[in-house]
Amino acid sequence: MRSSQSYSGGHRNRYDAKSMSKPINFFCLAPEAEVVYLVGDFNSWHPKSHPMQRQSDGSWYLQMSLHHGHHHYHFMVDGKPSLDPKAMGVARNERNERVSLIAVS
Repeated sequence: MRSSQSYSGGHRNRYDAKSMSKPINFFCLAPEAEVVYLVGDFNSWHPKSHPMQRQSDGSWYLQMSLHHGHHHYHFMVDGKPSLDPKAMGVARNERNERVSLIAVS
């Protein structure tokens, strides 16, 4: 006989919004750049783990799956941090530096 155990008692429902990820498109306009990376709390601020791809119009693109919630990030353009002008907002990271903010729902 099967138990009628619910998902609330420490078991995670695989369709729970907080456990789901969603593909997010990031664009950085930096036509003169040699290399651009996406850096944020989702990759432990590792400066080279997510390289972006140069597009024919001079922008840089990366699609990344992010979990539900708020995420802090910036672009590393030729080794220098750059805010995303199209971000949902600006926040401060743990070092009190300005970073871009995105909310995923």
